Amino acid sequence: MADTYTKLYIQVVFATKRRVPLLQACYRERLFAYIGGILNGHGQIPLAINGTADHIHIFFIYKPHILLSDLIRDVKRDSSAFINDNRLTGRTFRWQTSYGAFSYGTSQINRVVRYINNQENHHRQQSYSREINELLKHFDAPSNPYGWIE
Repeated sequence: MADTYTKLYIQVVFATKRRVPLLQACYRERLFAYIGGILNGHGQIPLAINGTADHIHIFFIYKPHILLSDLIRDVKRDSSAFINDNRLTGRTFRWQTSYGAFSYGTSQINRVVRYINNQENHHRQQSYSREINELLKHFDAPSNPYGWIE
């Protein structure tokens, strides 16, 4: 499809299994760079990757030659392997199975990047559950679909 053009900005949010705070600050930068590499390897363009001890935000330009669900499955699988192979948590690491994905327009890119890059400060004032509920409300999604906040 040589004449097909897309420019899709997607933010994906997901947490550690049972939201256990295992993503320690001392290795997060390495993890986020690794996840950026996974995205690049799938032909995606990362714009911002950040998070806290119990969850992550990934903002990227989505190229739809791969299903979003397959891409996120690969990101979770490969980043879990990276954490476990490098023994970064002292126990077996897993992400929760569910996630939220939200799309944005071009005019919102800088705001979303700033928001994601400011996660540590943001979560000093707001819980993950409240953050997700606000995202769901903003996108007119049902409250806590499929229990993915917990």
